[in-house]
This record gives sequence, structure tokens and C-alpha cells, in this order.
Amino acid sequence: MASLSSSSYLRIFLLVFFFCYSSVQAANLPFHPRDVLPLLPKQVSWPILNYLSSAVDLLPSFVGSVSSPNNTVEWKGACFYENTAWMEFHNKSGSEFGGGTLHIKVSNAHSWTCMDLYVFATPYRVTWDYYFLSREHTLEIKEWADKAEYEYGISIFLMQAGMLGTLEALWDVFPLFTNTGWGEKSNIAFLEKHMGASFEERPQPWYTNISVDDVHSGDFLAISKIRGRWGGFETLEKWVSGAYAGHTAVCLKDSEGKLWVGESGHENEEGEDIIAVIPWDEWWEFELNKDDSDPHIAFLPLHPDIRAKFNETAAWEYALSMSGKPYGYHNMIFSWIDTIDENYPPPLDAHLVASVMTVWSKIQPEYAANMWNEALNKRLGTQNLDLPEILVEVEKRGSSFDELLTIPEQDNWTYSDGKSTSCIAFVLELYKEAGLFDPISDSVQVTEFTIKDAYSLKFFENNSSRLPKWCNDADNVELPYCQILGKYRMELPGYNSMDPYPHMNERCPSMPPKYYRPENC
Repeated sequence: MASLSSSSYLRIFLLVFFFCYSSVQAANLPFHPRDVLPLLPKQVSWPILNYLSSAVDLLPSFVGSVSSPNNTVEWKGACFYENTAWMEFHNKSGSEFGGGTLHIKVSNAHSWTCMDLYVFATPYRVTWDYYFLSREHTLEIKEWADKAEYEYGISIFLMQAGMLGTLEALWDVFPLFTNTGWGEKSNIAFLEKHMGASFEERPQPWYTNISVDDVHSGDFLAISKIRGRWGGFETLEKWVSGAYAGHTAVCLKDSEGKLWVGESGHENEEGEDIIAVIPWDEWWEFELNKDDSDPHIAFLPLHPDIRAKFNETAAWEYALSMSGKPYGYHNMIFSWIDTIDENYPPPLDAHLVASVMTVWSKIQPEYAANMWNEALNKRLGTQNLDLPEILVEVEKRGSSFDELLTIPEQDNWTYSDGKSTSCIAFVLELYKEAGLFDPISDSVQVTEFTIKDAYSLKFFENNSSRLPKWCNDADNVELPYCQILGKYRMELPGYNSMDPYPHMNERCPSMPPKYYRPENC
């Protein structure tokens, strides 16, 4: 009798597994098929885990906040379907503000072997716990840090994928930031799954021999990196913003005809990310031969009418005035968040953003101050408040943290280290100084633009016959711009489609995978 191959066993098991998986919805079985996957051989369990889980499962979901004995929260968990939480205050420590006990009653588990994993956060602390038994559980706060924490209460977050799914999600997230072929494939898979992006391979060679005579001041460079530290970061940035590029730069020619690249995010010899104006040959050599993030680069030439408006002298003055200054971390996240609840791919929300900020503030307080504290203070009109104090101040004013995040950034804000411009804000500020947003320049805040917002501006060439001869020369697909580097064909949905208007991009949603954008938002 012939024996079954391992692939045959796998197919049979998959059929049985999915039969049980669907059946368990109708009956409370002693165990859930998913709960026993780690006990099975890796060649059986991992294909199923990969089908059921993704990196997004790593994100906790906000279920509620408790701040008084009369404030009860109820929700459905991943394991326990009936859950209730309430707060009991006490002063066992004999301290000024006392402490408290968070009570969580869990029941109605969908199987005997599942468990729920939770994260608990206040402006001053973050902790976690997991629940396996159907009963009342408690989380003890021996002493509140101050009156503000006592009044703020505790936010509760559920890891929706459960313990196993969370561990699997960690496995999915880790390779996004690795400088390996595995990492590149993981970034591609994430963008295909969560954005609907496509990665069609181009004919070789995957680079273009550029003639600098065809490049002019103001021409735009859209860059997409898909492996390593920057590749992972850009993947998440693309997902939340809808941009199909993760970095940008701008071309500048001097009076002698020499080509330069202006870039916010250039790494100097000390490993710091700064604003720099670099000779084209040096910049292009690095991208061709030294950048290990597998960069894909599109060259977007300005339209002749727009180029005629471009004030080259003013552009150079701005670029040189910013050269050497730090990358604009202060306002980086605020170009993404315009609305209270339509910029967060589930399960992201403002509560989770606040909790991540709280954790990071404890781990790297100086970094946290650079990333968001100064910007949040400017939105409140305050100075030198740390994150817990900011959260408390928002509550005192009868507002909310999600509303605070939506206040538009102002281009004229000056931070402790000067004007703050991310890669795209630097390019668009240069455009603004060069006159491209006139006559509405004063009513446009380019620090509110994402990279997608930038390449959607109707600033670029719209006649393919005027593109340089070397543009897409080796490709068998005609693009409306020139891809000059990269194995995969770059797509820029919405490219060159919108005229500037006052208060542009200050109230725009950005929900994947369609990233619908209403007119004049």
C-alpha cells in the first residue's frame, strides 16, 4: 500500500482543520483547533498560522477606559466573549492620592484552551496581563503617581489575535526591518495584502543612464525602500498614509549648470539624519551601489508652465538656509493624522497612539520629546509639558487627545532646533519659497502634506512626448514619469491630479485599502 507524502498529509489536515474551524463557531468545543497549532509539526502549523494571522494582529484594540466605580466597561474578547471592568479606589499605601484596583470579570470562553492578552495604560505607566480562567481578575495599582493619574483612570487594550496570534504577528513584524531577502519579501507581502499594491518586475537593466542636461531645478524624486530599517519604517508609513513612496528629494542646478540633490533625511558621518544639499553624482552613486535598502526611484519632472514659475534663486536660498539642520521629526506624524477616526487603519486609534507614546516616553524620553512633545505643546499653546501633563491638560480643557492630534501643523512654527521639515515638507517648503503655491501660499501648510499629497499635485509633466528620451527606455510599460531605479515597477496612484487650494490636506481621511479622499479636504 502506497504511503501518503507529507504534502498529502498537509492537504488532509487543512481540510479537517477548516472544517473544525467553521464548526466551532456553532458549538462550544472543549478546544479550539487554532489553540493546538503550536503542538503540531512546523510544516503543518505554519502555513495555517500564516493564513490566519498578519503583522497587523500585533496592534492592540482599545476597548474602554475606567476612571471611577460608576464607570463600567463591557466588551467581547478574542477568547472570552463576555467581559466587564470597573475600578475600585483605596488608600492601602497611605499616600496622598491612594491607589486602586482594576477588576476584570471574564466569562463565556469559546474554548477551554484559549486565553486573552491585555495591555493596560495610564499617562504614567503601561503594563500587561493575560487571562486563562473564567473568573474575576484584578490589577493592583498600589499608588497613583499624582492627582492627574488618579483622575485619568486606566485605558484597556485587547490583543485581538490572542496570545498565539500576537506571537505569530511578532514573527511577521520582525522581518519587515531586517536587511535580508526574507525582509524584502515580507515588506512586499504586507503592502500587497494591506494596500493592494502590486509589484510587477521590470525588464533589466533596473537602472537608467541619466543625462543631467535633461534634469532641472525643482524636479521631484520619489523614493521607495523595501528592506532593512528604512524599508520596514516606510512600509508602515505607506500603509497608514496611502503613499506609494516613502521618501523624497528635489533636484537643484547651480549657476554653472552643476546638478545637486536637496534632501531631508540624509545620514551624515555621525549617523544623524539631517537636511543636506549633495552633488548629484555623489547622491546617485550611493543609491546605485551603497544603499542596501533596495531603493526604487522615480523622477518626476516639473511641467514647463510650472518650471517657468519656479524661482531658482529663492529655492537655493531656502535649501542652503536649511542645510545641516536636523530632519523634521517634530511634525512627522502630524501630516498623516487629519481626522478623529478616519486616518487609523483598524485596530489603530488615538488611544493606541497615546499608549505607544507613553511607552516610548519611558524608554527614550529625549527621543519622545523630539518626536511629539514639542509639537503637542504648540497645539495647546503651552511650553515644556511632558506627555502625561499634556494628556491631563487636554482633559482639563474638556477636549480629547484625538482632537489634539488633528490640529493642523503650521509652517511658521519654530522648534527648539529650528524649523522642522520631514523629507516631503522640505521639498514642498522649497516649492513654496520658489513661488509654486502662489497666490495662495499663505493659506497652504505644506507640513500637513503626505508624500501621496505631494505627488498628486498638478505640478508635473503631463505630456509623455516631452519626457527625456532615456525615460523608461528599457521598460515595456509607458509610465507618466521616469522610473530610474528598481527591480519592481513603481505605481503612484493619483499622480499629477490636483490643483492646490487653500487649507489643502488639513482634513483628509486615509483609510486603506482604497484611501478615499473627498474633494477639497
